[in-house]
Amino acid sequence: MTETTTSEDMTDAADNTLRPSPLNRPGVRIALIIAVIVIAIAAVVGLFHYWTVGRYEESTNDAYIQADAVVIAPKISGYVDQVYVIDNQAVKPGDPLFRIDARDYKSRVAEAQAQIDAARADAQSLKAQIAEQQAAVASAMGQLASAQSDLTLATDIEKRYKSLAATGAESRETYAEKRNQLARAQAAVATRTADVDTARRRVGSLQAQIAQATARAEGGEAQRVTANVNLGSTIVRATTAGRVGNKTVEMGQFVQPGTRVMSVVPVQKLYVEANFKETQLGMMRVGQPVTIEVDALGGVELHGKVQSFAPGTGAQFSLLPPENATGNFTKIVQRVPVRISIDARANTLALLLPGMSVTTTVNTKSGKASLDKVADEQEPN
Repeated sequence: MTETTTSEDMTDAADNTLRPSPLNRPGVRIALIIAVIVIAIAAVVGLFHYWTVGRYEESTNDAYIQADAVVIAPKISGYVDQVYVIDNQAVKPGDPLFRIDARDYKSRVAEAQAQIDAARADAQSLKAQIAEQQAAVASAMGQLASAQSDLTLATDIEKRYKSLAATGAESRETYAEKRNQLARAQAAVATRTADVDTARRRVGSLQAQIAQATARAEGGEAQRVTANVNLGSTIVRATTAGRVGNKTVEMGQFVQPGTRVMSVVPVQKLYVEANFKETQLGMMRVGQPVTIEVDALGGVELHGKVQSFAPGTGAQFSLLPPENATGNFTKIVQRVPVRISIDARANTLALLLPGMSVTTTVNTKSGKASLDKVADEQEPN
């Protein structure tokens, strides 16, 4: 069975044979030339950008906004009788956050003051006794001087009667009486001397008691200072500007020293912690510029600078650091936390929150010279 060629098919074949190629059209050729030129220029620009900038850029999306939150914990224990803030409230340094019942601590201040007053009163009483005792010392010394005068007179009389008794001018009985008077005068001097010593020792004893009372007063002052510090600690205040978060304290709650009850996040002091691979750090240096893309801002780019590097990889500071010297070993590229400052104004910082995900790109071109210097140092002299 043969196919029949219609007149329409023959006509279409003739038209296709006579139709010119699109490349023969001047407009098409010009468009193609322009497209080739544009592609070539784009390729050259892209290659130039990569060679001058792109090959020095190190990027990671393992990065998050962070803030050094201040943990709020009471210094003393007690029942909370007032809470001044709510969750997410902005606070300034010195703003009160909550208050602990202060009655027990006021009584301790009063107790310490009473101890100070009692010790000072004892010291004043002892000072008065010292004044009296010093008068007694003066009286004893006067009696001692009188006794010494009597002793001098008795000594002279005894000597005179001794020589008279030796010549027989006086009887031995009279001489014996004068010797007894001398002995009594000597005993009186010894007694008065002992009285003076006793009076003086009493003064020393009273002075020692004054020192003890003064020490008690100083101890009471130290206790009063401590009590006043604790009394002042009944009102817990913010130590930095920020926003209140993770608040767990409520009115009537009993709190213990050092127990976390809330946090103050300094949202105006945010930074980025980017975990770069160790293979990306060769030319990374402090001060290099960083481009920051925040996921929450829909691709808006922020700028910052490399601020510091962690003193070790993240694995070194983990709860269970790896022990590569045991068992089988598989090499894993480690990551190093890099702290990046954010150069942004208050309106921008107000939109950022700790924990947000970001993508950071560091321009490490300035570190090439130092890396080359390290390589040169390894070459043999």
